[in-house]
Amino acid sequence: MLVVLGIVEAITLQSSRLVLGATTTVFFILYGVGLAAVARGLSRASTWSRGPAVFAQLIQLLIAYSFWGGGTRGVAFALGVAAIAVLLAVFRKESTKALADNPERDHPVL
Repeated sequence: MLVVLGIVEAITLQSSRLVLGATTTVFFILYGVGLAAVARGLSRASTWSRGPAVFAQLIQLLIAYSFWGGGTRGVAFALGVAAIAVLLAVFRKESTKALADNPERDHPVL
């Protein structure tokens, strides 16, 4: 979704805000690609992926908090619930065990 937002931002660039639009485009695309890499790492139980996943969800909780006023409470609620669900999944006992930095799991001793 973030990559799509980056592409839309690139398409709607205006000369009056060229630098802002270009940096926003690059940010959205890189953040989206980064989140896709983290999701792939989580699906493969790569130990490096837990930290970035937690960090991304904490950022999402802050974004949810920023949407809490006025007519955007539904957005805030959806973002918050999704972030909490991911955090709970990442910190489950099974997930913690699968994502633990255990060299024996990756390279068993023969």
